[in-house]
Amino acid sequence: MNIKIYYYILVFLILFAFIGGSIYEVSPYDLDPEAILQPPTFEHFFGTDRLGRDLLARIIEGSQTSLIIGFLSASITSLLGLFIGINGGYFKGNIDKGIVIMIDLFLTFPTFFLLLALVSYVDASMTVIIVILSITGWMGTARLIRSESFAIGNKPYIKILKLAHVSNLKIIFKYFAPLLAPIFLVSFTFGVGGAILGESGLSFLGLGINPPMMSLGTILSDGKDVMDVAPWISFYAGLFIFLVTYCLVQISNHIQNQTSTKDIQTL
Repeated sequence: MNIKIYYYILVFLILFAFIGGSIYEVSPYDLDPEAILQPPTFEHFFGTDRLGRDLLARIIEGSQTSLIIGFLSASITSLLGLFIGINGGYFKGNIDKGIVIMIDLFLTFPTFFLLLALVSYVDASMTVIIVILSITGWMGTARLIRSESFAIGNKPYIKILKLAHVSNLKIIFKYFAPLLAPIFLVSFTFGVGGAILGESGLSFLGLGINPPMMSLGTILSDGKDVMDVAPWISFYAGLFIFLVTYCLVQISNHIQNQTSTKDIQTL
């Protein structure tokens, strides 16, 4: 399938989340006792939930929360991993050893269980979820960036620049950053999907976003108890999560393949 299709689908889903509310002007909070667990109709396109709330409006509202959490936490995670990885690969020595120990220490704990442990000690909110997802998700990016930075740092022209007393910041921003950009983009796109899934998992378990706020995970959680009589509640939220993460994975693979092809052509 043409990679452009995945870009179009992703853009459509983002526009659906952030512009859909201005087109479909139905409140996601209004209760309708006469429309409880109503299947999809022309009046309620995605059906209603156990309290008679319009599911399409809730999907639009919840997808905003999930996408904001996904993109912000992925941005912080990728930048944190980039900063730590470059410092380890560029300066080497004791700095690199300390960074490796820190990465290995964080990787000792399974990520999702570390998420559960951290969330259980604080009251969950959008900001808290973003911070926790960022704290627990930077290690993979840092390892990739460190490995590549190590290889770049051993190139002859980098050694010459160091001998010429060119400032470290100039070397990093002018020579390291362009070469590390593809890895950063791949890590970022994977990070967005991972953060959305992480938030959804926490909210599904009742440890994520608290009412009255909603996310795709909370909508999934609302529908799990009535799955046998109202499968549409969980279906549309799950479909949105699947489409976003699948498109991001395909885009990440495309960027990775493009980078590998350029490296082979360079060789």
